[in-house]
Amino acid sequence: MSTLLKLVIVSVLAAAVAAVVVLKEPPRSRAATAAAPSEPGQALAVPTAVPKAALPRLVDLGAGKCIPCKLMAPILEELKKEFADRFEVQFIDVWENPDAGKRHGIAMIPTQIFFDAGGKELFRHVGFFGKEEILAQWKSLGTDLGPGTVHDVVREEPVRADIRPRDQVCSLCDGDIGPRARILVKGASEARILCSPHCYFIYLSSLVGADPEAEAGKVRVTDSATGALIPAGSASYLYGMDAKGRATVYAYATPGAATAARAKESGVPVSWNVLMAKELATRCGFCDRAVYPEDACPVTVAGALRTQGCCTHCALGVAARLQKDIEVEARDGFSGETIRVRTLNGQIASIEPKSSIAWFGQARGADGRWASAGCFKQAFFVSQATLNSWLDARPAMTGRQITIAQALSDKMKLSPEQIAKACKLGECR
Repeated sequence: MSTLLKLVIVSVLAAAVAAVVVLKEPPRSRAATAAAPSEPGQALAVPTAVPKAALPRLVDLGAGKCIPCKLMAPILEELKKEFADRFEVQFIDVWENPDAGKRHGIAMIPTQIFFDAGGKELFRHVGFFGKEEILAQWKSLGTDLGPGTVHDVVREEPVRADIRPRDQVCSLCDGDIGPRARILVKGASEARILCSPHCYFIYLSSLVGADPEAEAGKVRVTDSATGALIPAGSASYLYGMDAKGRATVYAYATPGAATAARAKESGVPVSWNVLMAKELATRCGFCDRAVYPEDACPVTVAGALRTQGCCTHCALGVAARLQKDIEVEARDGFSGETIRVRTLNGQIASIEPKSSIAWFGQARGADGRWASAGCFKQAFFVSQATLNSWLDARPAMTGRQITIAQALSDKMKLSPEQIAKACKLGECR
């Protein structure tokens, strides 16, 4: 073989070996080689892309036509948008992908599984799971959800003290007492002053095991004609209605005086027993206290039964008392706008408008502990702005802003024994 031919063969073999080396070289090495400086002092080109950190993951396994799954769908979408940088959200339709259901050991749908950033299962829940409950679960698992979007209002001290004379303030609803509506209830150790017969019957329905006839002997009402206090049981009452449909009640010493007053006041003369039957006819579906339908929150139970809550929080309590799904129609405490809340399995299924929040009126007891300030100081609001406006008009109010989901959760945690004592004077805790 000629020398020239040998040189050609050697050159071809060397080129082939070099090609193999380059092909086998790791991609990063090839990139670095390609970016190597051609001149001394020239900077290397360093990749700027940073790998995305793994996030915790929520996997919801359900189906497109399952009713609780459908209710979960908008919640999952909201979580995806609001917490995209905190945790991932994934939906798997196990009817379309049964292998995924088997792989995750799913027995019922929907099922939610919480995984850490490394893919380890931390917690699972079966059934509908509300948004607030999901976020609370992430928090309990140690996931940082970032700063809240709502600036919660907390009032542990009044903005301005209530300087009204105590004998001019209703001990039940905290309203002003008019000169024609003052009611005095003499107890064993103290006297209660109330602003109207309606507040008296709310008070009466809050007593455990009370005998209405015996209690009537302790009550004095104001004679609208003379301003004197007279026995409630023997008085006659002019029972009418205002433009909003609420009852108007004026007391008189005799039936004749009540009849004569019809020339100035609208209404029908009735006895104490008839008045009591009317006032106690409508009760709260949670705490059983007397309520006017015009003041109540309508509640639909299981899509059929109609009842009402004497306040927004008691309306939610109907779900706890009856252990049924409910729909509540409430009104913003300041603007009067409609707020609709639906529950499913003891959790919030939907709230319209979504921005709605709750106020939990609280008062500090003699022992220094916080407790509910009563139904008259609880309300829902469509926004932070309407809550602030409502509080501006109530400088003596104390309490805190909470979510409507928390208000429901508080009620669902009550035992049957606690529910039986709810809103009962001397018994509610």
